[in-house]
Amino acid sequence: MKLYLYLKHFPPEGDNLNEGTTKAVHGLASGLASCGADVTILCEGIASSSFQAQSGYKIECFTNDKHKHPSFKIATDLKDYINNLSRDSLVILNGIFHRSVYSLSQFLRKKNISYIVAPHDPYHPSIFQKNAYLKLPYWYLLEQRMLKQAQAVQILDIRHAQWLRNLGIHTPVIATPNGFFPDDVYPESTIKWEQNGKQKLFFLGRLDSYNKGLDILLDGFAETVKVADFQLTIQGPDWGDKKALQEQTNKLGLSERVTFLEPDYNQSPSLLIAKHDIFCIPSRFEGFSLAAIEAMLAGRVLLISDVAGIAPHVEASGCGIVVKPEPSSLKAGLMELLERRTHWQEMGLKGRRYALEYLRWDAIASKALQEYEHLLLTSNRS
Repeated sequence: MKLYLYLKHFPPEGDNLNEGTTKAVHGLASGLASCGADVTILCEGIASSSFQAQSGYKIECFTNDKHKHPSFKIATDLKDYINNLSRDSLVILNGIFHRSVYSLSQFLRKKNISYIVAPHDPYHPSIFQKNAYLKLPYWYLLEQRMLKQAQAVQILDIRHAQWLRNLGIHTPVIATPNGFFPDDVYPESTIKWEQNGKQKLFFLGRLDSYNKGLDILLDGFAETVKVADFQLTIQGPDWGDKKALQEQTNKLGLSERVTFLEPDYNQSPSLLIAKHDIFCIPSRFEGFSLAAIEAMLAGRVLLISDVAGIAPHVEASGCGIVVKPEPSSLKAGLMELLERRTHWQEMGLKGRRYALEYLRWDAIASKALQEYEHLLLTSNRS
């Protein structure tokens, strides 16, 4: 079996892996390669190239003058490449509401090549509420067709299957969480916990207010600081919402308590997170959250939206509190964590040890590989 992972914007030389989906695709491809699978990442860019990654997978990039923009156009050389794929090939299409993903799914279907869709976000009702006038027609005309025609939908949490079923999608699902590489983990002896002073709350990720629930975070934080001494730091690349979030901060009278920082790609996420006490992801919808894994490895306590794919792991390990993406729920969660401050070190270590045991990319990829082999075997028999 040959595995191909398509992500249009994946870096042609496998570098600068700073964005969540690229990191996840790199992680899974590396894990699959470590299991002995023949893995190639397919992407599109300014020029065609071939690259062998150190972690064992190959990268094939194909020239597409629309590579930086949403487009239904697929690189001509990519089509030629797919024409030469064997029947024992399986293509994993990465992306949600991506035009190129839809176009490639239809081309694969035409060529009788099996494909899986990995959306990286759940089809939660909230995802349809922003820009509904665009998403709903796209869903009914294109997205649902692609999902129904797939061999499987690869989700990050088995709970996310319910939203597919609610939308009439009964395609088989494969639950494959995100993971980490052991080489990226710092020794436990380097981790420290503060027992005194202000509680430092931290968000790390793109400043996408609606998706990540950052407006909810600020509203809930404003209520919390009326009764508790917290500081909040928000760090990450601006996706167009930073100015509005800063204005909301000032309007709520939080300018002395909230700090916005530019992204720092020179330090590992774990080191950035370790400078704070509580890691927070209050997303309205969230596939998994790689940053939350980094927080677990850093021994931090977490405050996580119940929608996030990592929420069951946070609950199972006892390293944090799961809340609804609502200001009142967020405040209640922070107050509960504050009451348990003397247990933060114990909770943090539980989360770290849980992640080390259950969320390694090699173990995740091994299970996924078994699922892929079964799917392809079933497909070839039919």
